[in-house]
Order: sequence, then C-alpha cells, then structure tokens
Amino acid sequence: MKYQTQAGNPAPDKVRVTLQVNGDRHEVFIEPRQTLLDTLRKDLGLTGAKKGCDEGTCGACTVLVNGKAIYSCLTLTVECEGHAIETIEALSKEGKLHPIQQAFIDKDGYQCGFCTPGQILSVKALLDHKSDPSADEVKRAVSGNLCRCGAYPNIVEAAMAAAKKESPGAE
Repeated sequence: MKYQTQAGNPAPDKVRVTLQVNGDRHEVFIEPRQTLLDTLRKDLGLTGAKKGCDEGTCGACTVLVNGKAIYSCLTLTVECEGHAIETIEALSKEGKLHPIQQAFIDKDGYQCGFCTPGQILSVKALLDHKSDPSADEVKRAVSGNLCRCGAYPNIVEAAMAAAKKESPGAE
C-alpha cells in the first residue's frame, strides 16, 4: 500500500491516511509508525481509549476494528485504512446510553473507570458475535483487560445483564 506524503509539509515523513471512525471519514497526516491510539487521541480528539501500559498488556486502549476488539496501542494507524473503527464515543446515541454502558452502571462494573471503555468494547465485541454468552465466555472476552480495582465479578455480571437486555424480546 502506497501512501501520499503531504504536499508542502515541512515533515516529509508524514503520510496521508483515510480512516473510518465511528461512521465518519477522517483524513490524517501522520508518521507511518504512529499507533492508532495516538491518532485517535491526538489527531481526532477521541480520548475514550486510554494510554495505560502502551505495550498491549492492560487493554485500556481497546477499540473495535471491523467488530473485533484490538489493542490500539499495538496497532499502526496505517494498518487501519479501509477498516471500520469503533470507539467508546460511538456507543451512546442522542444522549441515551448503550445497553452495555447502562449495565456497567447498574451492576457497578466499574470503580475508577480507567479500564471501563476497554472493558465495554470487549464485551460489545463478544455480544455482537454471541448474544447469549456464558460467564466463562465473558471472562475470556475481557481477559486481556486489566482492572486495577478488581471489579471483575461486577464486570461479568454487567456483561451478562447486557446480554439479556440486548436479546430479542428483552425489556
């Protein structure tokens, strides 16, 4: 894949990348080595994905790419061109929380909140592919997300509650 450098740019090492983030098209000029996390936070102002470990061990930077939960701190932005990227900012619509977000509140699936966006997106990726997961499947889905506060039982409970709310016929 060949990228164009920005015309007249004093830093000729930057490339133009077109991204589809939360349903919107964005064109950014970045260094080819820039991570998706840095592009989301610095270039697009989407700060829901957190920079925790910056080495793929905490999951605070989790976003969805083509519906799959990935660590944005380990993913180069240039790799994401042509793929659908979804961040936590896309979940609530018109001031109404997504059922997973509401379940995290209802079941106290957060404490300090730092890991919560990554946890929610990991749960969303699971529920988008399996509407009625077992508790073990939920645990596996969030196993790459570190909660320093230890809210794991509540996170699993929130995911299970969200699965019930998202099921057809649920209230």
